[in-house]
Amino acid sequence: MVIMEAFSLQNRAYDLYTKTKSQDLPKLWYGSHRGTSPRMVFGKTSKIDFKVVKYNVLGKFLGWEDVRGETLQLCPDRQSVMDAAFVFGTSYSQSCTLDVLALLQGVPEPVFYEMFLQYEDEEGHVRLWPVPVENPAILTNNQASHLRRFFLVDGLSGRKVNLTNVPATVTFAAELILSVYLPTGTPGGDNPPFLLTVKYARRSSTGVAQVSFSVSYIQDPGTAQQATDIAFGALGFLAIIYAFLETSTWTRRSRLPNISFMVIVKFFANFSGSLANVFFMVSLGIGIYWLIVFKGQQFSAVERTLPTAGSQIETNFIIYLLSALVLKSLDLIHILITQLTVSIFLIDWEKPKERGTAKASMGYQKATSSVSAWRTFLIANEWNEIQTHRKVNPSLQLFAVLLLLEVVGLKNLTSRDLNVNLHPGPNAYHAPWSPILRFGIAASVWLAVGIVQVLFSVGLYERFVEDKIHQFVDLCSLSNVSVFILTHRCYGFYIHGRSVHGQADVGMDTMLTYIRKEEENLCALRGLEAYSDVQTFEVLLTDRTRAFYDRITLSFMEVPRGAHIRPDLHKQRLNGYFALNRFLVSFFEHRYKDMDYMVKDKFFLERIMDMEFQEPGDISTLYNDDRALFSRTLFYSHELVLLLFEILVFSAVDLAAQDFVLSTIVTFVVQKFVKMLRNTLGRRNLAEKTLVEKQFLI
Repeated sequence: MVIMEAFSLQNRAYDLYTKTKSQDLPKLWYGSHRGTSPRMVFGKTSKIDFKVVKYNVLGKFLGWEDVRGETLQLCPDRQSVMDAAFVFGTSYSQSCTLDVLALLQGVPEPVFYEMFLQYEDEEGHVRLWPVPVENPAILTNNQASHLRRFFLVDGLSGRKVNLTNVPATVTFAAELILSVYLPTGTPGGDNPPFLLTVKYARRSSTGVAQVSFSVSYIQDPGTAQQATDIAFGALGFLAIIYAFLETSTWTRRSRLPNISFMVIVKFFANFSGSLANVFFMVSLGIGIYWLIVFKGQQFSAVERTLPTAGSQIETNFIIYLLSALVLKSLDLIHILITQLTVSIFLIDWEKPKERGTAKASMGYQKATSSVSAWRTFLIANEWNEIQTHRKVNPSLQLFAVLLLLEVVGLKNLTSRDLNVNLHPGPNAYHAPWSPILRFGIAASVWLAVGIVQVLFSVGLYERFVEDKIHQFVDLCSLSNVSVFILTHRCYGFYIHGRSVHGQADVGMDTMLTYIRKEEENLCALRGLEAYSDVQTFEVLLTDRTRAFYDRITLSFMEVPRGAHIRPDLHKQRLNGYFALNRFLVSFFEHRYKDMDYMVKDKFFLERIMDMEFQEPGDISTLYNDDRALFSRTLFYSHELVLLLFEILVFSAVDLAAQDFVLSTIVTFVVQKFVKMLRNTLGRRNLAEKTLVEKQFLI
């Protein structure tokens, strides 16, 4: 009779609910054709409207209750937060610690619940659908069974001897998990859209209970992973080809006839940079994809949700991101090693003015040159200054990114719910952050700010205010000093700084006269060839020329440096320096018929692919360069590598701490460290190769 009465009351209550309608209820949708099977559709503002039927231990019907009331709310003072849990598309997780006696006082006798979803059918009628309940402790054929009823607190089964005694143990629902499967199907179909999982725990009546409630959204990854694998395959193949081309170019420019250990190392160094770009592009694509697809469901049915925390998709994403950071770090180290080991020499074109002879203390006479060394020191200092010059201001970059993320509030777009409010209220529910969305928005903002800085620097600042790279070339011409750089064994760059006036070691009035003549076109052009103003070149030397160059440099590079070296060794160093200066001056003046050179333009495809198609002949080649490619030996031409490295450092720190402010601080420290390392070691290499003491490099 009790059971019959309960079902009778349940039916009457059901009839009462079907006579009412709610505009927020989910509706069945048939798609574009009426004949298609219906499925449940939720919008951004839709509420998941659950009802429960309550029974006592005797099976007596106690009535209906809204789940958003006190039913599943074991934690006190969390009602406003609980309401956010039933907004569709909002991942939710909440836990608290309570005394077992407090639970027992709230529910002295077990209450059994049946959970229903309230929705509208295709005809607009309000319907109820029973939500299946799963208890992992109850297995059927080694699988969890779907039940109908569940309870929250059981203090009855733990009572011994007498039911009026205080229970020794209390069984309670330690974990309630509401799983929502997307895209939502039809209630009662083969794939139910909702499943409630209840995990029970037993504690002594004097113990402490840890309880939690969470809502998770689960969906079939579909072809997302397959698309990612295809992207990796295609881009990875291109990375291998690009690494092969770079290594082949390096081998030809280094005149290495066979594959050696260094060639293999160079290939893997080039491949690490290319593969890092692949990992970054795929990771950025994943972040932007989920940012658009998930957050873009503002005015349509919610059919996609973010990968759950700890899912395989999210784990793979973290692996991609960290792999990109490691590989890009190797790429940066490779660039630093290349730049810090270049061979550089400053060619002084100034002709000495002899001032007679003077007796030397060692018993011989020597000519005292009147050529000043300060012009060479000036060029060395300017080169030392522009070694870490960049198109982007790193400090401004960090400030702008942090301003957009924290102050403007773009970081609030990275929550696991559909909220796109940049400034949510202090009492609003804050869903957990998504590492995929945080990287997507952070990397996008970083790239956007960086691109704006580069466009401003190249398009406006360098054109109308200051261009340090081309100003350096102009300063070389005024100082009558050229710069000869070798980045490979037989390849490098040449900046022609020979003054068209013949001398640069002159007074202020004479220098102003020289400049005025150039402004009025009353003198020759600054270029290496007659009637040409091209001053920068790519240099491809022959083996014979490089061998002669090495013989001279070894004569003074092997001599120890320092202020207390023997006078004969010091004289040997100076003789080697002057010999190399004379050789390079004679070489560029075409004085060596067996070590001559020609000047030509590169083919269009050679410029695009950055390689030389023609086999090296018996004479060296100087390729006209109107793009100042010598800046490849500086930070200036590696802005993309530095930008991506800083993005990955910033994102990796945020991945661990989920704090953009801390990420900014760590990235700033890393920036300063890399710059200091490049300055210190670059200054040492410049002093060793040009014989300009470090004390003069300010």
